[in-house]
Amino acid sequence: MGRMTEKRIAVLMGGRSSEREISLKTGQAVHQALLRQRYDVVAIDVGDRLYQDLKEQEIAIAFLSLHGLGGEDGLVQGFLETIGIPYTGSGVRASAVGMHKVMTKTLLAAHGIPVPSGTVIYEGERPSLAKVLKTARLQLPIVVKPVSQGSTIGVTIVRRATQWKEALAVAHRYDSEAMVEGYIPGHEATVSILGTAMNKAQVLPAIEIVAPEGFYDFSAKYQKGKTQYLCPAPLSPKVLQKIEELASRSYEILGCEGAARVDFRITPRGQPYVLEINTVPGMTATSLLPMAAAQAGIGYDDLVERILGSALDRAARCAQRTELESVL
Repeated sequence: MGRMTEKRIAVLMGGRSSEREISLKTGQAVHQALLRQRYDVVAIDVGDRLYQDLKEQEIAIAFLSLHGLGGEDGLVQGFLETIGIPYTGSGVRASAVGMHKVMTKTLLAAHGIPVPSGTVIYEGERPSLAKVLKTARLQLPIVVKPVSQGSTIGVTIVRRATQWKEALAVAHRYDSEAMVEGYIPGHEATVSILGTAMNKAQVLPAIEIVAPEGFYDFSAKYQKGKTQYLCPAPLSPKVLQKIEELASRSYEILGCEGAARVDFRITPRGQPYVLEINTVPGMTATSLLPMAAAQAGIGYDDLVERILGSALDRAARCAQRTELESVL
């Protein structure tokens, strides 16, 4: 099979977010995959010179491997829209909503998707734990996390009242908004979705995550051997069907494109709750999207090429709009 495009592609990676190192690993892996398939591709570590770099390198397509703020939240997507460079993955709106956990929860809950109950505490506010628990109708343990961070950065499970102030301070170190929600005991699972605007999204096999001490934190995610990944997830057919359906609906409700990953907590009685949606899933050696794709018979290079297809779909749509506008 020939290449999908002869145009020059830039893999955008790095950036300035707290997830910079993971983004560099993702970007390097994607860059190598595109080189193996003989695409005309360059890697760009995103900084102040991004506009000049794109122009000097005569970039026609951007493959987004940026995680976190500035890369996954609609900012770089809007910038690329403005200068007319099609890019992979979700658009500005889905990216912005998906990065903001409270906006995601609010939108999903409005469509009947089960999400954990909780509240938001803004920087500068110092409510007592008792007040928060009463107002939000929660009880210990609770989870405190920054609203707009990925990779479980700044997250604390508060099991004792003495942990409250520090947990809030840690979350506010990364974001002016801290989300407090009920801790859901049970299993952690994730479902990846692979789709483009012009084709029906494919739901990939679910993965159950068995983390040390039951908490899938930053080190559990990125240190090999710390966490077990069970794929396909050894969950009941009924629960698997439910989380696949919820993942697919969440993807559609947000208006996602390309690859995305929906994370769940599943109670011991089999009730799933959507925690968040990742619109630029990791593509490192330990990442879950490539693992799920492999289980579905999609190799790493093929996966990268399918994600590239979402940028080509975007380019085709833009061309159609331009043609229509010229007629009108």
